[in-house]
Amino acid sequence: MERLRRAFGCRWSSDVKLDGKTVIITGANTGIGKETAVDLAKRGARIIMACRDMEKASAALKEVIELSGNQNVVTRKLDLSDSKSIREFAEAINKEEEQVNILINNAGVMVCPYAKTADGFEMQIGVNHMGHFLLTYLLMDLIKRSTPARIINVSSMAHSWGTINLEDINSEKSYDKNKAYSQSKLANVLFTRSLGKKLQGTGVTVYALHPGVVQTELWRHLSKPQQALFWMIKPFTKTSVQGAQTTIYCAVAPELETQTGGYYSDCAPANCSRLASDDDLANRLWNLSSQMLGISWD
Repeated sequence: MERLRRAFGCRWSSDVKLDGKTVIITGANTGIGKETAVDLAKRGARIIMACRDMEKASAALKEVIELSGNQNVVTRKLDLSDSKSIREFAEAINKEEEQVNILINNAGVMVCPYAKTADGFEMQIGVNHMGHFLLTYLLMDLIKRSTPARIINVSSMAHSWGTINLEDINSEKSYDKNKAYSQSKLANVLFTRSLGKKLQGTGVTVYALHPGVVQTELWRHLSKPQQALFWMIKPFTKTSVQGAQTTIYCAVAPELETQTGGYYSDCAPANCSRLASDDDLANRLWNLSSQMLGISWD
């Protein structure tokens, strides 16, 4: 009954407070990112809304402050399709912030036409995986000093239809926007799995999640038949508020303090795909990502 209640999008209820905690949410100007910001701000956290479009971010900032009653909310420029922007954002955070207790890697692009990031990555793997991989790396020392801390990667059930093409990660030989999206979401789960293992015993825990089929702006790149299908199933989809609940659960649920590296859906542990549980694949993706970004994790 509880699982059914969650699946139909009821709010996850908890009175956990986050006074004195600092939270970074990427893509917080719209959709589930904004709803997550409102909820965690209501719990007393300092919220840093990391957004690409600062005009939209400014409007969202006012809304989050108004709805939460929390004045300790700020926006910062972050373009996950450009490593220069990611490095500038991380440098500012490392300089200005005393702690980062919760990092929510929420921003993403979905089934978009073929394009490349400033660094030459296919846009979906570039923003959804590589951008957050680099951001997490650059903030890791600060996060480790802020323990207990949590890192949350917003994935999707679409990961279960995905494969990782290590020989053509940027889809240069052939491009299917749906396959590229699923690949990027599988990468989120594999990254979570590897990072969870590497951070064992540090006081930093990591979670990946499927928010549900949510009514968001991400629908804009769907084909006409796909959009028609989504309108038919819309009564069974989640609003942004409902879609944010599993992110909020992973960010604050006390019972998850001793858990790490897992995958969640409807505010509960969930099964991920066979490939998402492949440690060898996770390792190879980790090494390839590090190499392509020119970084080396300790």
